[in-house]
Amino acid sequence: MRTALMLLAFGAMVAFSVLLARLTLEPSAASEGLIHSNLRPGSSIRAYVDRGTVREAARQLGGNLLLGVPFGVLLPVLLPRARGAVRVVVATATVMTLVELVQGALVTGRTFDIDDVILNTSGALLGYLLLGRRLGRAVHPRRRHWWHRWYPRPERATDGAAGTGAGARAEAKANAAAEVEAQEREQEQEEERTTVRPARRHGLRRVRRS
Repeated sequence: MRTALMLLAFGAMVAFSVLLARLTLEPSAASEGLIHSNLRPGSSIRAYVDRGTVREAARQLGGNLLLGVPFGVLLPVLLPRARGAVRVVVATATVMTLVELVQGALVTGRTFDIDDVILNTSGALLGYLLLGRRLGRAVHPRRRHWWHRWYPRPERATDGAAGTGAGARAEAKANAAAEVEAQEREQEQEEERTTVRPARRHGLRRVRRS
């Protein structure tokens, strides 16, 4: 089941990568004179809301949000080390920043827009909180959490049982050895008694005869 889910997530990530490349890296010569780079967070978002229609704003803002959702859903499944909201945000922001840089430097009609990175990253965080976190935990159960670094790992019940069993066996061996020693001592004392009694009787006989 785990392997099937990872293969499914890998296939979905490949399909998403192809779609992402087509949406972001295809040249758009018709838009070359209408666009400009944006390095101020929120500038493009305000422009869409204030100057454009509701439909255009929803398409631009919602499209960028949806574009980041697959990162939040698929990364925790494919990469166990990418689990966690902070890691998903950092990974998505890094990838989308690289995509925007390639757009601005190499693709005709495309420019770098920091607001696209912000919206994509927000979409990834949303996808992680809604679905990615649960999928990641289901495919890769976490045995230890981050707070275990500061707290010692509790002893397992099996370890305690093993230690108790070993102690019981050692105690049983010691008791058996003590019983053997006691029996040997009793045998030695009995032998001493059997040798001392005839000697005493023989001495009494000599005294009576004399």
